[in-house]
Amino acid sequence: MRRKPTRRTVLKSGVGLATAAAVAPLAPGAAQAQGGFDPELAGLRTHNRAVLKGGIVLSLDPKVGDFAPGDVAIENGRIVEVRPNIDVPAGAAAIVDATNRIIIPGFVDTHSHSYQGLLRSSLANGLVDPDYNRDVQNKLTPAYTPDDVYIGVLITALGFIEMGTTAIVDLSQISHTPEHSDACIRALQHSGIRAVYGYSRGAGAQAQWPQDIGRLQKEYFSSKDQLLTLALGASLDAKVLAAAREVQVPAVMHYRVNAAPGLALGKAGVLREGDLFIHCTHLNDDAWRMIKDTGGRISMSPPLEMAMAHGMPSVQDALDRGIRPSLSSDHGTTVAQDCFSMMRTTFNLQRLRILQRRRDGEKATPPLLTCRDVLEFATLQGARCANLDHKIGTLTPGKEADIVMLRADRLDVWPINNAPSAVANMMNPSHVENVLIAGKPKKWRGHMLGLDFNQVMQIARARRDDLMKRTNHQIDLLA
Repeated sequence: MRRKPTRRTVLKSGVGLATAAAVAPLAPGAAQAQGGFDPELAGLRTHNRAVLKGGIVLSLDPKVGDFAPGDVAIENGRIVEVRPNIDVPAGAAAIVDATNRIIIPGFVDTHSHSYQGLLRSSLANGLVDPDYNRDVQNKLTPAYTPDDVYIGVLITALGFIEMGTTAIVDLSQISHTPEHSDACIRALQHSGIRAVYGYSRGAGAQAQWPQDIGRLQKEYFSSKDQLLTLALGASLDAKVLAAAREVQVPAVMHYRVNAAPGLALGKAGVLREGDLFIHCTHLNDDAWRMIKDTGGRISMSPPLEMAMAHGMPSVQDALDRGIRPSLSSDHGTTVAQDCFSMMRTTFNLQRLRILQRRRDGEKATPPLLTCRDVLEFATLQGARCANLDHKIGTLTPGKEADIVMLRADRLDVWPINNAPSAVANMMNPSHVENVLIAGKPKKWRGHMLGLDFNQVMQIARARRDDLMKRTNHQIDLLA
């Protein structure tokens, strides 16, 4: 019988924990933030319409435009209006004062091995080979239980929300059994994040990847009107991709070092528009042409690729071919998983390389990336690469209200002279004040809502300790 997190272990907000211990929820129905009752939060929870008023609005939609100051109106979880001076009759909507706040679409991370939340910072100076492959892939990952999977994914997803990431593509390569896959999905559901669950491989005799994708689709993804959607975390193998084609979902594939397997997929005609290719380091011209011609999308992880020896990030390779990439963190064993770090690294790396080419005498160099470019990579292009741009990625009327409000009234960024620059080059996760997903507040006044934060951390630590004991793996806080 499959073990699943039950409602007895679910917090008021819908966050579940696979543990026998009861987790105390916050007071039922409380419009509560740090410091007590919050009338703005209460209004958001009781009205079906809300207006964020007087902020610096970066819509990332050229047809909508940007405003300073501007307002964003939300109704029934969707954006309905973006402009200055939206009129709000008394009592007609909840009003949120956005003065000295920058309002942006939620960040989208298009490649996360979320189950590794228990292993954060464990490879302080690690390389993909031998360290990551030896310790994470071949020692720790095979020992994960469904309970380990659940809390690892949960704490990763909650951490993303806290940092302003409202949507992710999860590639938890942990489907050792159907119970492991179920635990992954349940954790994503209970966290409240928007996610593409990229059903990925596992290890051992009980693994049923990729054929179990049909069951998962029927059990968890029968409705398109939900925060979770389905993809297949595939290998570069036509037989594996057939499982994605059979249930008509996108495929997500790691693609680097050797271009030949991907080119074979292109020749076999099994690729589809919207399939996502990760890293794309060391590819040749034929491989890049194949990706573009088939309508493929790109996910790059510049901080991790640089730190763990994946190769030179393919920022300019993609841009040279007219492909706008998305950004992703990969995993947190070695690098931070926030979009601020990814934007800044991408911005600095591309400009360094182009400016060096100019110093070397090259005349016709590509344009330098701008702050707005990398902000677009982290929002609009993230949504597009996750096949969610019809729902999120810009502050466009009709889209769902995945929105982040950033504090600009702080000594480290004040005064604001350029909003895209402040977001992409000056800010960090501590500036994330409010996070809405489909119009529902998940973080407010700098604090996560609806869960016993200390209890979540205690359970994660306990599961980490048990995993390390079972694998006889040593951690050193001070190494």
